[in-house]
Amino acid sequence: MSESRAEAVTGAAAAAVASVVGDAGSWRRATGIAGAAIGVLAAGAAAGVAVERMTVGRGMRRRARLALDSAGPYGALRGTPGKAYADDGTELYYEVDDVEPEGGPAPRRRRLFGRKAPAPVTVVFSHGYCLNQDSWHFQRAALRGVVRTVHWDQRSHGRSGRGVAQHQDDVPLTIDQLGRDLKAVIDAAVPEGSIVLVGHSMGGMTMMALAAQYPELIRDRVVATALVGTSSGRLAEVSFGLPSAGVTVVRRVLPGVLKALGQQAALVEKGRRATADLFAGIIKRYSFASRDVDPAIERFAERMIESTPIDVVAEFYPAFTDHDKTGALVHFKDMPVLVLAGVQDLITPSEHSEAIAGLLPDAELVLVPDAGHLVMLEHPELVTDRLADLLTRAGAVPAGATVSGYGSTSSAARPG
Repeated sequence: MSESRAEAVTGAAAAAVASVVGDAGSWRRATGIAGAAIGVLAAGAAAGVAVERMTVGRGMRRRARLALDSAGPYGALRGTPGKAYADDGTELYYEVDDVEPEGGPAPRRRRLFGRKAPAPVTVVFSHGYCLNQDSWHFQRAALRGVVRTVHWDQRSHGRSGRGVAQHQDDVPLTIDQLGRDLKAVIDAAVPEGSIVLVGHSMGGMTMMALAAQYPELIRDRVVATALVGTSSGRLAEVSFGLPSAGVTVVRRVLPGVLKALGQQAALVEKGRRATADLFAGIIKRYSFASRDVDPAIERFAERMIESTPIDVVAEFYPAFTDHDKTGALVHFKDMPVLVLAGVQDLITPSEHSEAIAGLLPDAELVLVPDAGHLVMLEHPELVTDRLADLLTRAGAVPAGATVSGYGSTSSAARPG
């Protein structure tokens, strides 16, 4: 993309935002343009994919989405629900999957000197930006009944409440706030016992923020950590796979465009639905790298991302530029650590994972060649295998335990 073409895209985006803000009476036209403009800004090189999709009949695409939504089992796993409350009063939703005893009720355990049996190890999963706890579907299915797990929705995502400080008091969202949210979930769902922390993208950043603010919790209770497709900082330098001119323009205008769109959320959401096919192509490019991804998995990712309101997207985005938790990584150095990323990740490039592993020399670094940002959905067997090995090394599961190789993202396979 040349500088002149990049500037042209900028002008189109600005005009679209002006239309949305200034002419509410023609919302169909305005929001459609605004939705397309923000998509082009965010995707750049994905425009060709989006145009190709538009050649297929709209009715056919709509029927296909409905069929995939009804047939796909992804995201259907549910556990015992619970609620925690952040320091600003935000309601945080979580679910617990407990260990299933073999052969019926657990036998009475013999107590030594009157002491209770130790609390089981709990694996706490934190999801990424614009996703929810269901993004760990395959890993959750594989580990179910083998180890106690907690899956939670970050504030303003999934089933958790809208961030009170942001929605009512206009307080900027920070990664530090997310770290405190995770602490609230741990206090409510895992009041005792050892913990394994697993985080993807923003979820990994949340774990770093937890470590920075509560190092004693990490020292005393966390026995292993998995950082998947994440970064400890310097996200402002990410190119998103765009040419240099396009990156310059995106960095210059995207925060303002998102803020403007967030202020007209109701109108933009209608336009977002109208441009669903454009966004589907963008989501695919920035989520996956494999050619042979199950269409039901693609649609599952679309649903999670589409369910994140535009004002939440705008609210969270600036926090990533400010994120710098490189210094917090030291708190993970004395435990088993898995650092895993897709080599073709355009959101949090694998170089960021390599940098993390460089500061944690005993960590296992796994780079998946044919994988994008949603590596745990794109290559679930590989991610689950490495996670199961981490849990074994940490003593979270017995060495003889086995986990299911649940599911496949290959379009030639059927969900199991």
